[in-house]
Amino acid sequence: MSSTPLLSVQGLAVDFSTLDGPVHAVEGVDLEISAGETVAIVGESGSGKSTTAMAIIGLLAGGGRITAGSIRLDGREISQAPEREMRTIRGRDIGLVPQDPMSNLNPVAKIGTQVAETLLAHGLATRHNVSAKVVEALEAAGLPDAAKRAKQYPHEFSGGMRQRALIAIGMACNPRLLIADEPTSALDVTVQRTILDQIGAMTRELGTAVLLITHDLGLAAERAERVIVMHRGKVVEQGAARQILEAPQHPYTQSLVAAAPSVAVARLQPQALASSTKERAPEASGAVEASDNIVEMKNLTKVYPVRGRGEDFVAVNDVSLVIPRGETVAIVGESGSGKTTTARMLLKVIEPTSGLITYEGKDISKLNRAETRDFRQRVQPIFQDPYSSLNPMFTIERLIAEPLEFYKRGSSAERRTRVRKLMDDVALPHSMLRRYPSELSGGQRQRVAIARALALSPDLIVCDEPVSALDVLVQDQILTLLRDLQSEYGLSYLFISHDLAVVRLISDYVCVMKDGALVEAATSEEIFTNPRDPYTRRLLASIPGNELDIAS
Repeated sequence: MSSTPLLSVQGLAVDFSTLDGPVHAVEGVDLEISAGETVAIVGESGSGKSTTAMAIIGLLAGGGRITAGSIRLDGREISQAPEREMRTIRGRDIGLVPQDPMSNLNPVAKIGTQVAETLLAHGLATRHNVSAKVVEALEAAGLPDAAKRAKQYPHEFSGGMRQRALIAIGMACNPRLLIADEPTSALDVTVQRTILDQIGAMTRELGTAVLLITHDLGLAAERAERVIVMHRGKVVEQGAARQILEAPQHPYTQSLVAAAPSVAVARLQPQALASSTKERAPEASGAVEASDNIVEMKNLTKVYPVRGRGEDFVAVNDVSLVIPRGETVAIVGESGSGKTTTARMLLKVIEPTSGLITYEGKDISKLNRAETRDFRQRVQPIFQDPYSSLNPMFTIERLIAEPLEFYKRGSSAERRTRVRKLMDDVALPHSMLRRYPSELSGGQRQRVAIARALALSPDLIVCDEPVSALDVLVQDQILTLLRDLQSEYGLSYLFISHDLAVVRLISDYVCVMKDGALVEAATSEEIFTNPRDPYTRRLLASIPGNELDIAS
């Protein structure tokens, strides 16, 4: 490895202009990356990690500008390079794999066209051979049947396939440095591992350096040689990945390590998976037992007819499980496993094709109008994205009060008192009541969603991926809040997630779904220390940082 770093950033400062004056997003950042090295920047939202990456590649958002410092690529100063020069550097010298493929792929252009644009812009293909080069790039990114896929649009791809298309675009010109900005945060753990393996294989083969931006410390430690920790625009700690994970020095890094679900699971690891190689049939229907079950599902099936095809789509296939009162049952599985469809049937949003769901011993399909009204008050949802599930035109006070008004609970004064008590329950100041969702952070919005779900004093809350869009510190706060509320009010939870690391921290029982079927169900402890089904073991093995075998 050359003694001269490929990338050297010294004293970088970035400001954003606002109506209230400049915001210092990045202050005095120093970092170096050698050729072929992988370096990760970790930190929560607002820490400055993505802003640092965008400053390096010259793609700061409107109002952003570098106010101090130096950025050198292979000894060449680029911090104040004109846009024409940066257009040459981007793609050719520095590639980018952004976080959200749907907002970074043109929805009206075919995938092949978007890869071709990069190749043609940098003179690495001609009109005559660009199609062949596109297929090569998509194949290198791990997309099967690349020639066919090149002719499709982004909406015809799964999330993992779209992310591979972005990798193909980012790596098409064989850049010397690849910036991967949260490249897998929205993906299932198994798809996530596949994508990261693909990036690793491609960059190793080409000798490409990688700057990995992530909020997942376990993932960073597993994939990077060195880790840089950012907090409030500054680098607070950096060093060898294992050193940072095992002996964090800065209080903020210590809080990140303590809050990271993947690290918590890794600490369980010593012989959990090694002791579970014996094959046994899953005891799905009877594994979760209790004398007082608030919900029972028996032989639940949901089939969707598919036009123009001989076979219907079976979304949920003969699922049986129970939810004990006052406890948390988690359903885990990859996208398309049927977990959310199961939750929607419990919420009476969709009707099952066959099977039975009982709530408090009553078949919910046979509830009359008054009983259904009561059921909808006693079973409440919390969704994944609080921004899209909260009316942006309502104040926080109106959002929380709306269920009380709809069901005519109490007088206006009593409702105002109830809203303030709910704000106290979710640890939000009353001063936020007049704000709108756009004025709150992601974690604050999720607290509002929880307060709204609690407004009608439910017995059961269905949590559908409630923390997957949040940073690890905020995620930890929300999980702690849910546990505390459960203890205080005796709540029962059905917790839907694709993240087994999170499930380990919240659940009493775990049900694992695959292709619409329940393949394994047991106590949380048994699932994590003695997983029986090969699919469960594969999910556990895919958790970022799971292979680190960290001592507790």
